[in-house]
Amino acid sequence: MVDLGLKTLLHDKVRFGITTLGVAFAVTLVLVQIGLFVGLLDNSTITIRKFDADLWVTSKNSPNLDFVHQFPESNVYRVRSIPGVERADNLILSFMQVALPTGAEETTIVYAMKDFEPWGVPWRVQGGNLDDLRRGNFVMFDASAEKRFGSFAVGDYREVNGKRLRVVGVTSEAKSFTTTPLSFMAYEKAQELAPDLLSGKASYILVKLAPGTDREQVRREVARRLPHNDVYTSAEWATRSRDYWIENTGLGFNAFLTVFLGCLVGVVVVAQTLYASTMEHIKEFGTVKAIGGSNLDIYRMLAKQASIAAGFGFVLGYLPAQLLKPVIAQADLKLIIEPEFTVAVAFGTLVLCLCSSLIAFRKVASIDPALVFRS
Repeated sequence: MVDLGLKTLLHDKVRFGITTLGVAFAVTLVLVQIGLFVGLLDNSTITIRKFDADLWVTSKNSPNLDFVHQFPESNVYRVRSIPGVERADNLILSFMQVALPTGAEETTIVYAMKDFEPWGVPWRVQGGNLDDLRRGNFVMFDASAEKRFGSFAVGDYREVNGKRLRVVGVTSEAKSFTTTPLSFMAYEKAQELAPDLLSGKASYILVKLAPGTDREQVRREVARRLPHNDVYTSAEWATRSRDYWIENTGLGFNAFLTVFLGCLVGVVVVAQTLYASTMEHIKEFGTVKAIGGSNLDIYRMLAKQASIAAGFGFVLGYLPAQLLKPVIAQADLKLIIEPEFTVAVAFGTLVLCLCSSLIAFRKVASIDPALVFRS
């Protein structure tokens, strides 16, 4: 009797194709939207995750990485004197203006440290090395800045906050949530370019602990010595920054709405197709019940139809989502489709299609077996 469900589904191949495409569209919509959502959130915390720091000391109540407030740079000495602290350095993060050859100006987010090398940021540096930043009027831009700044190469010059700096390296993958280009320079150079804001100031203190050190004990001691600052682990700071963008930009609601619409499209298409197919073959289902078939047998047939539509639809929806990755990358966006999420979407597609089959089942369940004997 389960084979009867398959034959009924494939009786009208055009209708089956439309059903499959409807499910595929819903799957692609959900995968792409959530993939872009995850990609943006990945940008918002990528530098936090790349810095080899166990603790981040921030200004009080900082909402996220980019919305920064400065505090006295001398605080770092209090942190360095704590037992168990292997290394502690100041980090400056500041927005500055870059003058373009066209005469226009663009904003860059500057990361500045006295020595980037021990912290592992920036990464994937091309055409230069980090030591060059400490030797003069030098800067490194991320390759993604070309969309805003125009093409540039190592050896070119750009004016940052009125100071002519030489590009001594190009990084890659260092992006922000807001897509504002990132740049890297020496700590003193950043203070020189914005003395009113940054002279004697720092944005963060990065802390690396010695092996075997009790992290929570050091964290409590840092908080005691710096009562006007907050102390987070790298994971906590990344979560706080990510949650800010989700809760305060409507990004989370937008992703939820898209997923809801995608699910709604899939449910409506599958339900309509199965219902129409069921009504066309109502006598066949009546025959099944007349020869002793139960409602469970009927639902098995409808469930198989829904499962086939879900399987074909998921595959046809998953492939375009993967093919869109390089296209979306051209716009400097990330489409991250994690394996766990792929499995969840596949399972969700099956469940929603099975739920859609219940609409047709309600009609079949009430069939009078005597219907088959009527002319």
